[in-house]
Amino acid sequence: MTDQQLFDVVIIGGSYAGLSAAMTLGRARRKVMIIDSGKPCNLQTPHSHNLITHDGQTPAEISALAREQVLAYPTVQMRTGLVTSVSGVDGAFSVTVDEDHTLQAKKLIFTTGIRDIMPDIPGFAESWGISVIHCPYCHGYEYSDARTGVMMNGEMALEYVKMIRNWTTDLTLYTNGPATFDETAREKMRSFGAKIVEQPIASLDHENGYLKTLRLTDGSTHGITALYHRPAFVQHSLIPEKLGCELNPQGFIKVDESQKTTVAGIYAAGDNTGAFRALAAAMATGTTAGARLNHELINEEY
Repeated sequence: MTDQQLFDVVIIGGSYAGLSAAMTLGRARRKVMIIDSGKPCNLQTPHSHNLITHDGQTPAEISALAREQVLAYPTVQMRTGLVTSVSGVDGAFSVTVDEDHTLQAKKLIFTTGIRDIMPDIPGFAESWGISVIHCPYCHGYEYSDARTGVMMNGEMALEYVKMIRNWTTDLTLYTNGPATFDETAREKMRSFGAKIVEQPIASLDHENGYLKTLRLTDGSTHGITALYHRPAFVQHSLIPEKLGCELNPQGFIKVDESQKTTVAGIYAAGDNTGAFRALAAAMATGTTAGARLNHELINEEY
């Protein structure tokens, strides 16, 4: 079934970046449809931090209030569903939802996020976003002075360990195999008290996602409260790339300062465009995308 309405903008992804873009466009009186599949990357995260006015609230509480406020604007609609295909060109896009409903849009914003690839370590995925964490600015304060590990290897390990030491001195680097950084980095980490363990990790013992023990493949165990890791990722949606949107060398959608992709009429915002994975950052890029896209529409209309 094809929706006969022509939307100014269809926003694919209804989390923080998408909702921020929708509010900006709604306040600009643009006809907007948000499509969301209901699978945010912070689904397991018990509390969100480093977001003024909402510090410590659950992601679900923040999202619910955001949706309520965004949908108060009469030109903004939202539907639950998975976008399965997109076709067309700038000014005339067709967006298919759940393979049976098609929407028409002048412009698109992809706020679809990324999908983390969990290491094949029992207990890791179950603890992700709870005590296995990626961002000290989002979660580090709650684990201040705790027994903390960093799971990382390579030349970036030193820089990450240096950063995490700001929150705790009880710090161990787990390389999960032979270290691949040089002796200078090793000595630097040891000089400020970080321990280095190269034995591979066998499993993470936890209680409802809260770490208790890290087990190594040699049978030894380490008591642990928090573990930092930056997992590999892929784009949550492959549609932007299929449409021709370029990715940068890190795998993020390439955008300019306006959040425009390399394809005319398509913008992107949030975690799919950059490594700073924080709610405030996602909201900022969403607001930028909404405002700049509105100006693009104005320039085309007059």
